[in-house]
Amino acid sequence: MDIIFHGHHASVSERMRQRAAAGVRKLTTRMERAVDAIIRFEEDGPVRRVEIILHAPRQKRLIAEAEGRYYGPALIATLARLKTQIASVKRDGKARARATAKAARSPRRAAEA
Repeated sequence: MDIIFHGHHASVSERMRQRAAAGVRKLTTRMERAVDAIIRFEEDGPVRRVEIILHAPRQKRLIAEAEGRYYGPALIATLARLKTQIASVKRDGKARARATAKAARSPRRAAEA
């Protein structure tokens, strides 16, 4: 997976880039076939903004952004928003069938019937 960094009027440390790349790699393990990610850092006066765009074939682009006084909290909020979007991406038919079969076999479900 390719990770592309953009800085718009921003000076971003190498450590912050590593943190962003590690967070994106961790999230893409939950997403099938992620192709690339664009991580954009912007600075406008006292406001720092982080935006992450994930691309995967046959899926819509996932876009998350957050802003704050510093890049660290903005990055954490952006990754949290992206995690929520990845969790809500529609599962394929096999995954739905597997989840339904697993729920039908659970002992709690048998006790309710």
